[in-house]
Amino acid sequence: MGKPKIGIYGLTGCAGDQLNILNCEDELLKLFDIFEIKSFVMASREKDENVQLDVAFVEGSVSTEKDLEELLAIRKKSKILVAIGHCAIYGGVQAMFRGGEEWIERYKRVYGRENAVTLSKPLEPKPLSAYVKVDAVLHGCPIEKEPFLKLAGKLAHGVIPRTPDYPVCAECRWKENECLLLKGQICLGPLTNAGCGAICPSLNIGCIGCWGPIREENWASEADLLVEKGYDIDEIVTRFSVFGGTERAQKLEQFLRSRKEKGNG
Repeated sequence: MGKPKIGIYGLTGCAGDQLNILNCEDELLKLFDIFEIKSFVMASREKDENVQLDVAFVEGSVSTEKDLEELLAIRKKSKILVAIGHCAIYGGVQAMFRGGEEWIERYKRVYGRENAVTLSKPLEPKPLSAYVKVDAVLHGCPIEKEPFLKLAGKLAHGVIPRTPDYPVCAECRWKENECLLLKGQICLGPLTNAGCGAICPSLNIGCIGCWGPIREENWASEADLLVEKGYDIDEIVTRFSVFGGTERAQKLEQFLRSRKEKGNG
């Protein structure tokens, strides 16, 4: 049947996901032997953008009209589209503050006026799924070598993998780590997708949520716990919003301030 044809692309982001694919080093040659790479600008200037792809890996958020045009073209020619990294799946840190006029004002504050950048019209940063169907995701900020190779192996056999549906806390328990929340630290492990191996908590650093929120996150319960431990509402909201998005942060802030007002009443 021939080698599966793949393309690896980057929209607005740091390109860290593509770089970590290159960092596969010894396995990279095997990967290039299994797949027929049709586009991977970070690895080679040679590319064929007219061929139909079996799999397209896309990193970065949609933050300009150019990003959107490229994404729509990639989706049209790909059987399977995989969003790799936090920016592609959730919008990234650049989507931390979103929403109508607030986004426009923030943009003007940085560039001076709304149409200051003429290379490509800016858009409010959003994940790939806001515009196209995403068939699979690979969490990380950036993605890591081993999960990527496992994902590529499954796709090579025609299997679309499922992502973990349990939190980082599970990995902490497997490693017998002492819970950082019980030690008085802010840790988003209960709300964050597993798969990282609980790297930060294992080093006594609270999880910051860079693998994105789990599907059934109980943020209200953790927020209550942090308030009880004496953390400031603004500090909690900021920590929750960096990788969780503005919508969750706004709901959280309303929830906490409402609880505080009822408590004072």
